[in-house]
Amino acid sequence: MCRGRTSVHYEPIAAPHRAGLNKRKVKHMNKRTTSFIVTALAAAACGLLAPAAYAVDADAALALARQNNCLKCHAIDKDKDGPAYKKVAEKYKGKATAEARLIEHITSGEKAKFPDGHEEEHKIVKTNPPKDEAQIKNLVQWILSQ
Repeated sequence: MCRGRTSVHYEPIAAPHRAGLNKRKVKHMNKRTTSFIVTALAAAACGLLAPAAYAVDADAALALARQNNCLKCHAIDKDKDGPAYKKVAEKYKGKATAEARLIEHITSGEKAKFPDGHEEEHKIVKTNPPKDEAQIKNLVQWILSQ
């Protein structure tokens, strides 16, 4: 191993027979390592592509937001009494719990803080049919996509 390097460097096994390994075991280890790397890369690619697989229906999300008067307190790109949806998307960008947190916020009636300091219960988003998780999820995904 060279000094001054910050990366890890592994020396190849020069004499596998001295390490108690025969050629077949070394070849098998190389196949297992390659198989593991390919599997890990495939899993990572699926994880990165999975969010793109869910297509947001922007028209349906905007219609649901209008139905529930969300746009009275929120706008897409500017703050009103509530934060702009772009600001919400920035806040939760890259966070694994973003979707669950926003679903909880819009379906539980928890307290929302206003710019003047007072708090009110956030209006619970109603869907038709009632408590339609797909519509709620679509709305949250639309907000996060801003």
